[in-house]
Amino acid sequence: MPDDPTKTGRDRSLIAIEQEYEVRDWAMSLGCTEEELREAVKAVGNSADKVREYLKSR
Repeated sequence: MPDDPTKTGRDRSLIAIEQEYEVRDWAMSLGCTEEELREAVKAVGNSADKVREYLKSR
């Protein structure tokens, strides 16, 4: 079925911290450790833009 709404890609504007592969990928992409990424998400939420700004300001 070509219009299957369940077959969508990941939302790259949000960080799914419960998914280990996303933590690994985002940490590499943002140039931080996985622990720093988890701390940033805890501080500002899972918005990739907010996490990016938080990490830059540290």
